[in-house]
Amino acid sequence: MQVRGDEYEEFAAARAGHLYRAACLLTAGDTYLAEDLVQETLGRLYLRWGRVSRADNPAAYAQTVLTRTFLAQKRRRSSTERATAVLPETPGPDGDATLRLTLLGALARLPVKDRAVVVLRYWEDRSVEETADAMNTSSAAVRTRCSRALARLRELLGEDLAEYAAT
Repeated sequence: MQVRGDEYEEFAAARAGHLYRAACLLTAGDTYLAEDLVQETLGRLYLRWGRVSRADNPAAYAQTVLTRTFLAQKRRRSSTERATAVLPETPGPDGDATLRLTLLGALARLPVKDRAVVVLRYWEDRSVEETADAMNTSSAAVRTRCSRALARLRELLGEDLAEYAAT
């Protein structure tokens, strides 16, 4: 039994950072929600670790669990609650902070499923079929959402993106 726990701990330690970065994009920069998503994902993986560890690609399985957890969480009414008593941490000096905030703001304005498609296709570099499988939908729906989401991002970012890319 301890071998199973050691394997899981090693996997979780290796993948937690990647899962967190993907969760931050899915949540459009809400780091607290991203942490919750990663924690819930790792908990679900632990419960099924015997099966997950035998899968062809446990990392892809983890990403699928993260995405589905995010989508399910967004369906709940309580998911719109946000803590406001504490101000967010201020980022350190970073030249890309403005660009990052602009992109996260644009992602936040996309519908939840469109945001998930963009993150899976362009951040995770998944194929249309892999994205469809992770979202439990058809390939045609992924292509449609992807096209719509990219058009909306271009509309939202417009000339602003060119301004940040030039610097």
